[in-house]
Amino acid sequence: MTSLAERLGYAPVTKLVIISCDDLGSCHAANEGVCDALHHGVATCASLMVPAPWARDAALRCELTDDIGVHLTLNCEHEHYRFGPITHAPSLLSGEGGFPRSLDDLWQHADPAEVLRECRAQIERAMAWGIDVTHLAPHLSAITLRPEFFDTYLELACEFQLPIRLPSTITAEQAGFPFRRLAADEGVLFPDHFDHDWRAGSRERVYDAVRNLPAGVTEIHVQPVIDTPEVRAITPSAPLWVDDHDLVTNDPVLPRLLEEAGAVRIGYRALRDAMRAG
Repeated sequence: MTSLAERLGYAPVTKLVIISCDDLGSCHAANEGVCDALHHGVATCASLMVPAPWARDAALRCELTDDIGVHLTLNCEHEHYRFGPITHAPSLLSGEGGFPRSLDDLWQHADPAEVLRECRAQIERAMAWGIDVTHLAPHLSAITLRPEFFDTYLELACEFQLPIRLPSTITAEQAGFPFRRLAADEGVLFPDHFDHDWRAGSRERVYDAVRNLPAGVTEIHVQPVIDTPEVRAITPSAPLWVDDHDLVTNDPVLPRLLEEAGAVRIGYRALRDAMRAG
């Protein structure tokens, strides 16, 4: 079987790494941090939260060459900072307004038809804003590990011919269904390795991932923001997100580790182009 690295034009032993920035558009501080990481740091791609309040600003900032995916968003986990769906989707609203804060709340009430309509609308809006969408990456993996919602994820990946983010640290047995095989059977591409770890603060996780980088395509995610009163009001995790920004823009250690590992940095656009080439 041809490896993903070979499909991208590399030897199978090549260590390819995607350094992705999540939550673009979530707030002004995220837009500043992510754009800085893309244009002046080591980050190679980002994913846009289309329903979030600062998404339009993010789209206007993006350059055509930027590698931007859609961070399919069905949750808003913050207590004091709320936003909701861009379609009429009553089952995607919490009792306190906006998207549900928790995954359990979402999974208990979400209508799969409304999930499909909302996610499709988020992709189409990003495209209408001029984004050359390169991939799909669900916020909090909300639709990745539930079979009734994974069908939506896969349907949209096939419809728009986009690669997707899938965790490699969760097995089919743990998920209860063979999500990676189902995607592969449909011809949908995804990185070989992605650590499903959403805890805020990435420095040691990223260092460890680069030191132990395997052959193939590995995605490493961060959440860079600049330090502002806005983001500190949104979440107590703000200092850790600020450290993510320092990690991918000003840190002398990470570039050295990438070089020592022999890593080749790529974005999701390479996967999208290979997927569309067949």
